[in-house]
Amino acid sequence: MAHKVHPKIYRIKTINDWDSRGFYEKNFSEYLKEDFKIRDFLKERLGRIGVEKIEIERSPGRINIIISTARPGLIIGRGGGGVEELKKELEKILKKKEIRIEIREVGNPWLSAELSAQYIAQQIEKRMPCRRVLKQALNKIITNKEVKGARIEIAGRLDGAEIARRQWLKEGRLPRQTIRADINYAQARAYCTYGVVGIKVWIYKGEKF
Repeated sequence: MAHKVHPKIYRIKTINDWDSRGFYEKNFSEYLKEDFKIRDFLKERLGRIGVEKIEIERSPGRINIIISTARPGLIIGRGGGGVEELKKELEKILKKKEIRIEIREVGNPWLSAELSAQYIAQQIEKRMPCRRVLKQALNKIITNKEVKGARIEIAGRLDGAEIARRQWLKEGRLPRQTIRADINYAQARAYCTYGVVGIKVWIYKGEKF
């Protein structure tokens, strides 16, 4: 049987890095719990407004949270009010004095597997035909020069069918067995009235040496 491995974990320390970085040696279990609290709070609060990833950098007595998003204006708010509100709530949860939040803009959301998966989930929740959503998303991803290949897979009771099934579309190259292949991978879920539809997106951007 095949052994399925998350593409990012497979490439950690070769072409990818951890999403949590810093001094974790002394209180690893406590810091790990805090990281889960931070991510759960931000995912619940920011929802699906185009958050690609949340990175956490730790230094003694200070936490730096980097939020990569396609819509920075919605998070920052008027005069930075949104960021200050997030900061205050995180300080209450963690009881830490120094928390810094940095917002980074994602230039092209179609180069991000996470943002592409979120878009597909939103379209499926709006009851758009699954096959059409797959084709549209794949076309938008593959038209970018940086993308060498892509694959989108959805599974569940597609279009409300009685029997669950899996559908996928692929275009270009996708060498998943090569460690130096720069593959951006993400999963998402579409919560429909007839059940949950799972979404997986792979985007191949060439090789890194």
